[in-house]
Amino acid sequence: MRHVEIKEIMKSTAPLVDAVMERHLPREPTHEHLNRVFGVPRYAYNKEAIRKAFTEPVWDMLYRGGKRWRPALFLLLVEAFGGDPKRVNDFVMIPEMVHNGTLIHDDIEDSSELRRGQPCTHIKYGVDIAVNAGSTMFYWSLLPLVKNTASLSPDVRARAYDIYAQEMLNLGYGQAADIAWHRGMANADAITEDEYLQMCAYKTGTLARMSARLAALLSGATDEQIEAVGKFAEAIGVAFQIQDDILNITPSGVSEAKGLGEDMTEGKRSLLVIHTLKHADTKDRERLLEILGAHTSDQELRNEAIGIIRRYGAIEYCRGKARELVEDAWADVDGVLQPSDAKEKLRAFAAYLIERDV
Repeated sequence: MRHVEIKEIMKSTAPLVDAVMERHLPREPTHEHLNRVFGVPRYAYNKEAIRKAFTEPVWDMLYRGGKRWRPALFLLLVEAFGGDPKRVNDFVMIPEMVHNGTLIHDDIEDSSELRRGQPCTHIKYGVDIAVNAGSTMFYWSLLPLVKNTASLSPDVRARAYDIYAQEMLNLGYGQAADIAWHRGMANADAITEDEYLQMCAYKTGTLARMSARLAALLSGATDEQIEAVGKFAEAIGVAFQIQDDILNITPSGVSEAKGLGEDMTEGKRSLLVIHTLKHADTKDRERLLEILGAHTSDQELRNEAIGIIRRYGAIEYCRGKARELVEDAWADVDGVLQPSDAKEKLRAFAAYLIERDV
């Protein structure tokens, strides 16, 4: 299956996901909807406050697009397990809304200025609104579980909540480790590859794993199948992050939107950096750490850091590692999914995510 076909799958998923999110979060809040979400007020709601401080900034972020690949993964797995898409469509919003909430928070934590080519939410609306909006998205995403009590058995609902809670805990660990290393804390200059991959599994892999595990659970999969596709999705998420880091320092759609080498400004300890620090001579190692520690926006210094990374073959190594992670994880999934068109799409989908240029 060609990459163009995978792009079409993701493109066709986006309107469905957006429609689900709008059903649960109308662009223009109404009293009827607020009553459904929060309950009938004891006093009175101010829907304009909700619109200005929540609905508007959230939809401003969602309007900007994004790949919507986690919902696409969800729907491919539902198809692969023979589930009923119409019965579970609402649940595609859970990982996607959480993901966008984390992006709002990430941009504050990283002091970023642009997201998807536009001013970040905290720049456009203020830090207070951005923090609250991002946090509220984590819980708003659960409305399909909270409100659609008749569509799921109590056991399935309880297990879905368990998946959500565990993955959100994992997300917190991954973000904490990433922040610590960006700030030069926790022995940041000597991070091992395994420590990095674990951080990545929880920071980037966890929402892919949440998507996969929820899709499998809601499609009636066995425990073995749920865990196998969860591991596969986690590997896709880690490989996706590795590819994102490569695209950040090479001419690509990512670097065009963010700026070539923005990760150098953040002081990011990516796998590219970890590999370079392990293999570089003393002079290059110290110089790379100096540039990362300066958190500079100077493009010449960014380019110098990128040159050091290239010198030690980090890009080629990381591309190979991403492929290895996905291929190893596919071996587990291959045994728990029956042959089908959806299964072939899944394999092509994983390949696309680690070979894309945007």
